[in-house]
Amino acid sequence: MRNLLWLPALYGLAACGQTAPQERNESAANKVETSGKTEVPLGEVPGEVLAAANAAQPGFKAAEAESETRDGRRYFDVGGRLADGSAIEFDIMEEGGGWRVVETQRDIELGAAPAAVRDMAGKFPAVRVIESRQADGLVIYELYDSRQRKLEIKWDGKTAEALTKEWAH
Repeated sequence: MRNLLWLPALYGLAACGQTAPQERNESAANKVETSGKTEVPLGEVPGEVLAAANAAQPGFKAAEAESETRDGRRYFDVGGRLADGSAIEFDIMEEGGGWRVVETQRDIELGAAPAAVRDMAGKFPAVRVIESRQADGLVIYELYDSRQRKLEIKWDGKTAEALTKEWAH
């Protein structure tokens, strides 16, 4: 999404240019397999997808959407604004013939993250922080530096853990 969460699209493009699976290095093995994101006009987004986003956050106004397949699962990323004007994005996954929100993302300042997450981030020079709330209650903090390097930290409400493998959603 151009104005909302642009970095995941870069990772999708990078995945399209990777070498064949047998030629990948070890760090590539820790990446999520993706088809890459494709912009979808809102009028072409299934109504069930938009209904899932609206049910997750009343007052949500969709502005843009993308589709992709990640690790064999079909997703729509629907971005827009809440009634207060803040930007938000929902990752909505097809499952059992229906659609459910599996992740809700918003940009935050690192200072708004829990102290344990800030401590885990240490001296990582984050210029952008995305708070990714998972459907199961976990929160993944995605920190990016000015060179687009990424640090992911999982927060379970009590402890912070730096991830060594990219989070599935």
